[in-house]
Amino acid sequence: MKAHASTASLGPLLQQFFVERLIQQRHASARTVAAYRDCFRLLLAFAERRLRKLPADIQLEQLNAPLILDFLEYLEKQRRNSVRSRNARFAAIRSFMHFAGLKEPSTLAVSQSVLAIPMKRFERPLIGFLSRKQIEAILAAPDANAWTGRRDRVMLTTLYNTGARVSELIGMRVGDFQLDASPAVRIRGKGRKERSVPLWSSTAKQVRRWLNELHHGPEQPVFPNRSGGVLTRTTMTERLKLAATTAAKQYPELAKRRISPHVFRHSIAMHLLQAGVDITVIALWLGHESPSTTHMYVEADLVMKERALKSIQAPKTAAVRYRPPDSVLKFLQSL
Repeated sequence: MKAHASTASLGPLLQQFFVERLIQQRHASARTVAAYRDCFRLLLAFAERRLRKLPADIQLEQLNAPLILDFLEYLEKQRRNSVRSRNARFAAIRSFMHFAGLKEPSTLAVSQSVLAIPMKRFERPLIGFLSRKQIEAILAAPDANAWTGRRDRVMLTTLYNTGARVSELIGMRVGDFQLDASPAVRIRGKGRKERSVPLWSSTAKQVRRWLNELHHGPEQPVFPNRSGGVLTRTTMTERLKLAATTAAKQYPELAKRRISPHVFRHSIAMHLLQAGVDITVIALWLGHESPSTTHMYVEADLVMKERALKSIQAPKTAAVRYRPPDSVLKFLQSL
């Protein structure tokens, strides 16, 4: 009698992965669960079109390496995901496959074939940042006579002061601000990590004035939308771009720049670095787990590199012209 290959239904394994592994065992944050959820929504929709099966009818063995490779290519070419986003989604798939291989040994072969797919390498671009004058022009751009303009002024000032991520900024609550003798704000970062970031007195003054206008309780968002709810990432980014467009009238070069909340985060890091603040302090300021993550900012500032170069005299060496002794070497030299 011919033996049939064992199969494992995808649905139950996927439910166990989210409930047991992510939520119960790893105690993953809501953001992590949402990111993994969105990844598998895309994967299951892709598999449904490819296999012509409903997600509930798909077997884990059908999510083999060729299908996953095609899905990753689909993310990059059709959905135009960056390599970084592609790798982030693939990390979710790898985590699930590792869990499935341990949970169902019969699926170990397909799990290992997917886990053998490497992450895609990519070039890390130089970090862009804005000058202090450009930042000041953007902060002054929103209309102070409009409710949304007053909110945007305080919001963008807080964004620059704290170097917060977008999710951290829109998640700030009224009770997170301490505006007395030593003004500061508590920021809820990645992985449920919290940090406290000091505020300039001018920032604290703006926030205090804004909270008096807001009249909300301690658990209410500091930067709400018109209906009082939490701003979306998209709306916050659009408000920043609108302010940058206005500031471009004063600084035309801004019209050629891609201004994003992350550029503000880079900018405060670079300005702190240029002011002589130790990189470990900047790492704590930004909520980086390791100063090695913050080290990329040092790589970005050409002015600091030039200043360092001028502080050391060049060695006194005579210039020597290389003369290839062979015709083949001469040819290679000419390429």
